[in-house]
Amino acid sequence: MQALLDAIARADKPAEASRLFHGRGGLYPGCEHLALDAYPPVWLLTSFQPLGEDELDQIQAALARRWNEIAPGEPLNWVYQCRFEGRTDTRLMAGSVPEPHVVNERGARYLVHLLRGQNHGLFLDMAEGRAWVRDHAASHPRLKMLNLFAYTCAFSVAALQGGARQVVNLDMSAGAIATGQQNHALNDLRGRASFLSHDLFKTWGKITRGGPYDLIVVDPPSYQKGSFVASQDYRKLMRRLPDLLIPGARVLICLNAPELSPTFLREQMQEAAPELVFEQRLPNPAAFADISPDRALKVLVYRAPDLPSP
Repeated sequence: MQALLDAIARADKPAEASRLFHGRGGLYPGCEHLALDAYPPVWLLTSFQPLGEDELDQIQAALARRWNEIAPGEPLNWVYQCRFEGRTDTRLMAGSVPEPHVVNERGARYLVHLLRGQNHGLFLDMAEGRAWVRDHAASHPRLKMLNLFAYTCAFSVAALQGGARQVVNLDMSAGAIATGQQNHALNDLRGRASFLSHDLFKTWGKITRGGPYDLIVVDPPSYQKGSFVASQDYRKLMRRLPDLLIPGARVLICLNAPELSPTFLREQMQEAAPELVFEQRLPNPAAFADISPDRALKVLVYRAPDLPSP
């Protein structure tokens, strides 16, 4: 655990939502179960195995010492979440959590919730993906985007901030979509996005009628029984993509499943939609460096073919 304590001792006061320590990347032997994130003004420690009270006391002391150095006079707020053997235990260890809790990322504001569930409203490892979407929208005026498995619609916020004219957000969770609508309101983006709380595989007709699209973002759960299982369902989804795209459109294919490599995605796409051309794999944020890039978050960009020359 010393590597985590050392990272805390070097920490700067965070202004934006970000990861401070990524033991999950395997670069710090003995700390593979630990991650420390900043959701200002709250720290979130996640452990994938139980921590003893003495370990929590050491972390508390390290956080308190460093916080007094970088934010003198401000209260220390931190939350501990243990995820182990299918159970999740979340504890407020010090201070408080704002309600509502709004964090910033590159000029955007997002609602998060740290005291319930494993998904907190904003996936920090996808920051470069959101940046790419914003930049792509800025360089393609009047872009229309389809955001599948939209969750709290952070990709939609990024696209609209970049200048997209319209975004269609779809997620089967009505609660996530409601948070997505709040995120748009937080960023003064009302009116240019639509929100559908439907099961994707039962909604193809409506999605098709709403197209075609200049950009499709596909960011599904890797395994969610009754919704999407990447190893079984990704090919079915990919097969539909070409009919939804204008010539020259892009698709962002995402997957966060350590057991499935980028080769899995590329082989699935080659079989299901060979006309789509692989362009690049986006980098993950530096804070999420991994000893095995194949295990880390995969974000691949594909391009639809252009119209043939006359």
